[in-house]
Amino acid sequence: MAGNSFGTLFSITTFGESHGKAIGVIIDGCPPNIDIDEDFIQSELDKRRPGQSKITTQRKESDTAQILSGVFEGKSTGTPIAILIPNEDQRSKDYSHIADKYRPSHADFTYQQKYGIRDYRGGGRSSARETAARVAAGAVAKLFLKKHGIEIFAHVSSVGPIEAPNLDTTDLNALLERRENNIARCADPATANEMIALIDEVRKAGDTIGGQVSTIVRHVPAGLGEPVFDKLHADLGKAMLSINAVHGFEYGSGFIGSQMRGSEHNDIFIKENDNVRTRTNFSGGIQGGISNGMDITFRTAFKPVATIMRDQETLNESGEATTITGKGRHDPCVVTRAVIIVEAMTALTLADHFLRNMAYTNER
Repeated sequence: MAGNSFGTLFSITTFGESHGKAIGVIIDGCPPNIDIDEDFIQSELDKRRPGQSKITTQRKESDTAQILSGVFEGKSTGTPIAILIPNEDQRSKDYSHIADKYRPSHADFTYQQKYGIRDYRGGGRSSARETAARVAAGAVAKLFLKKHGIEIFAHVSSVGPIEAPNLDTTDLNALLERRENNIARCADPATANEMIALIDEVRKAGDTIGGQVSTIVRHVPAGLGEPVFDKLHADLGKAMLSINAVHGFEYGSGFIGSQMRGSEHNDIFIKENDNVRTRTNFSGGIQGGISNGMDITFRTAFKPVATIMRDQETLNESGEATTITGKGRHDPCVVTRAVIIVEAMTALTLADHFLRNMAYTNER
């Protein structure tokens, strides 16, 4: 199976299935002498793990990371870092009723058509369980970026029709604390309470709902990204769209920008404390595919989770009409756990482009 690797210089390859013995990741290209804080890596995994609240799947996984190689005395050695995450709470029998049925809006039919075989237990490789490996790798990327002062913050900015107001982003650490104080992972407490109530209502009705995650990245130096095919926003878009259930990505002004005039939308350059800045940031910190030193901002839209606890019409592998009902443990809204996945894929993209830019600047 192709398409299991991401990145050019700072690259990862993930492996494993939802109901296999384990999932994991190989990180290649991490520079040596980076402090590898295992407690931090575990804390990132804890934010993604299932069973953490009433509005997430009740699958119980500790997601305990085991570093197998590439780290010595707490520092990266420059060799591949292998991280293993055992699966502990598989309930494969929950999926026996769909062994020959195609779940609506899942990857069952497309996997069967492409490979001629599929692991129906939780979707196998197509399961969002795979993203735990990305979060572990993203934590390592964050530790690398931290050395260079780069900060990443994401939060749930909408669930269904409920939208959080624009936030004061002066202090990202304060926003992070507010985000982690509620199970919706929204940095606005009042909106978080509304989101929680809606998700719980949807869950009790056997349904699911979508939402959006907004991200801001601070202290990214100007110059990251390539001008043609590997534009920074294009690679960020690919990273986000590779996450399960993501259906949309926009950066800067996004689609609203298409309704504006150039005289409104252009970011005027100014000098501030001897630094070149822009008066506005409709570009989202990226111009011509290259970071300009302003905050990088983007939004990622997630569809409703495809598994619902209701009867649905479908077809089986013989093409016969049948019905299917969701069973097992599933998220009624994926965004609350997806926040940390978005941050991880952001970190992996930026770490890769940071190293690529070092080839131009000879920076060490």
